[in-house]
Amino acid sequence: MKLVATGFFVAATVVFLVALFLEGDGDAWSYVRAAAEAGMVGALADWFAVTALFRRPLGLPIPHTAIIPTRKDMFGGALGDFVGTNFLAEDVVRDKLRRIGISRRVGTWLSEPVNAERVTSEVSNIVKGAVTVLRDEDVQAVIDQGIVRRLVEKPWGPPLGKLLGQVLTDGAHHKFVDLVIDRTYDWVNNNHDKVLQVVSERAPTWSPKFVDTLLGDKAYTELLNFAWAVKTDLNHPMRLALDQFMIEFSHDLQHDPVTMERAETVKNQLVEHPDVQHFIGSAWGAAKKMLLDAAEDPSSELRRRVREGLLSFGNRMVDDDAMREKVDGWLEGAAAYVVTNYRAEITTLITDTVERWDAEETSRKIELQVGRDLQFIRINGTVVGALAGLVIYTISQLVT
Repeated sequence: MKLVATGFFVAATVVFLVALFLEGDGDAWSYVRAAAEAGMVGALADWFAVTALFRRPLGLPIPHTAIIPTRKDMFGGALGDFVGTNFLAEDVVRDKLRRIGISRRVGTWLSEPVNAERVTSEVSNIVKGAVTVLRDEDVQAVIDQGIVRRLVEKPWGPPLGKLLGQVLTDGAHHKFVDLVIDRTYDWVNNNHDKVLQVVSERAPTWSPKFVDTLLGDKAYTELLNFAWAVKTDLNHPMRLALDQFMIEFSHDLQHDPVTMERAETVKNQLVEHPDVQHFIGSAWGAAKKMLLDAAEDPSSELRRRVREGLLSFGNRMVDDDAMREKVDGWLEGAAAYVVTNYRAEITTLITDTVERWDAEETSRKIELQVGRDLQFIRINGTVVGALAGLVIYTISQLVT
């Protein structure tokens, strides 16, 4: 294109020289000469303008030339400001996200079983990668220091007492009490011989054997009747006494120093037990193996639940307008927060990148990208200049 544009200039020059040699006073060649002369001026002016964008014409230190190499950083800053103002504005981002309808698109995509399975596989790969990269000793240290120690440092009495009080208030303990009483009655009903043995062992040595048997039968009968009464009567004094005991115990766990201290003692004994320590030490290893096996097996419960959850979420995004609007609102709010608080950091990516570019290399790349159009400016300058010169010369001839 440079050769073509230069060819127009050379053609105008040749025409100018021929017309200058052949023209007479006011004949047609004078009009040709005026047009060619103006075309030469237009071609030279536009050549200077185009060249001045990228380098100094003829190497001369003319002011306001080589604009792109010398003002590259300023252009980068202006481009960053332009992008930040016109593309990273909060209202622009919100409007764009609202028109895109991300939640509906995501929901439609996730509602397809193939896509849900694909996401599940990717999530499984991420889980496997994360679990594999983590060092076992580091994770175990986090469990020991961050979880177990914090649980041990806090008193257990008050929260346990509060929990027990809530259970008693809701009446959820009645089923447990029923279970204990039922098992007690069954044990008494099935252990007649043991009751007789206890009575016989506690009886005086001088007591006749048949007397011990009679007393044992009587004790067994009374014990069995008592267990049956407690089992069948929901308002039995024994049940009421048990409820009252648990109410008092829940209160003492929260407010009685002695009971709270005993709870702490039991806690320490429990945590320091060898079996508990072994469980804590092997917790991460067991959890790691479980996660890896579940992530690896396409039919595992974990992957099945993730897949079903994704399908359900996708269907809700398609069918539930309220949820879709809520998710879109969250996305718009998050994007607005990012562009509002981090616009400068985002546009810095543009300015810093431009600053790192070599000035001459940048000028050359831009010239290669837009040079074809710029050479058309030179061609147009030659043609338009010639036409303008012809018009001006014609008017001057008419006026004179």
